[in-house]
Amino acid sequence: MSQRLHLVFGGELVDPAHTEFKDVNKVHLVGLFPDYASAYAAWKAHAQRTVDDAHTRYFLAHLHRLRDEGEAASATEELGG
Repeated sequence: MSQRLHLVFGGELVDPAHTEFKDVNKVHLVGLFPDYASAYAAWKAHAQRTVDDAHTRYFLAHLHRLRDEGEAASATEELGG
């Protein structure tokens, strides 16, 4: 079974109705987590800490869903870039 990595990150958004960061260089990378439970706990802690700031939002990304090693390479990867 492959590792199921999760990434937690967040920062200030341009508009709270969208997911565009105001300054990508200031995105807070909380960390990389080996399982959903620990990632969720980290996400929840940071989200609750910033609950009064409508422009700040944290996200939990399931990195293991981005790539399936069993699948053939995408067309972009085939370009060798």
